Amino acid sequence: MTTLVPDPIHLHRIDLDRNMRRFYEISVQPTLFGGTSLVRTWGRIGTAGQSLVETFDHPIDTTAAFARLERTKRRRGYRDATQAALP
Repeated sequence: MTTLVPDPIHLHRIDLDRNMRRFYEISVQPTLFGGTSLVRTWGRIGTAGQSLVETFDHPIDTTAAFARLERTKRRRGYRDATQAALP
């Protein structure tokens, strides 16, 4: 059984009035033992940022966590990196 793995996303939140230039990346990676990992990286644009890896036994759980995080970040003002650069 194959499951649909979401494409990685790269989001930006830029607010020049508040001197805010942040990025947030989310991707899904397979593990060696048949599970999947949700890899999150965030920080100020231009830095390496911080990373967090969450491992799940079932790909469905990983996909649900991915969707929840993406929805939360978009509600907080993050946009796709290509759109964030536009005025």
